[in-house]
Amino acid sequence: GQRADCVPEKISMQVYGAPEIRFCPAGVYEYVDDDTVQKGTTKQDDGDCKKKLVINAQNCIHCKCCSIKMPHEYIKWTVPEGGGGPQYQIM
Repeated sequence: GQRADCVPEKISMQVYGAPEIRFCPAGVYEYVDDDTVQKGTTKQDDGDCKKKLVINAQNCIHCKCCSIKMPHEYIKWTVPEGGGGPQYQIM
């Protein structure tokens, strides 16, 4: 079976083309080379990931775009703790 920690790399990236890296206006999500995978292997050979998802949570502007746009609700957005979200002015 699939490793649970490879869901972003095997489903989001392989099936949907990693939409989170394109729709997030703050650049929270990025895929980087996974240095823990041996060179010369493929996904079919050993089931390991070639890229890994890095979440830059400090960049998040709390727009909830990831919660709305991700297929199958892969990303679970939660309210920031302690009121750390944006402070909007009354319009």
